[in-house]
Amino acid sequence: MISSDVIRGYTDIMILYLLLDQPSYGYEISKQIRTLTDERYVMKETTLYSAFSRLEENDYIQSFFGTETNGKRRTYYRITPAGLAYYKTKIEEWDLTQDVISKFIRHI
Repeated sequence: MISSDVIRGYTDIMILYLLLDQPSYGYEISKQIRTLTDERYVMKETTLYSAFSRLEENDYIQSFFGTETNGKRRTYYRITPAGLAYYKTKIEEWDLTQDVISKFIRHI
């Protein structure tokens, strides 16, 4: 398992990545994160929903209600143009971070 401290600064990237192609909802995003990381990282529900709030406050995502086949209302999220620009910035930051940190990694 990956420590949440290590990944904390990159939760936004994960969420925005999963919204690039289509809107989604909390449980599905959580499940996709677990699947894509082969269960090596499980995002806590509180982390996920606080990220949704932060991203929405910054206009990086928008929430809307969808109705499921069973009639239950579900909150969906979609990426905004500002969110796409933010995602691209975070990717550039990640590339730089990897480059810098790799200078200090030696497999012994």
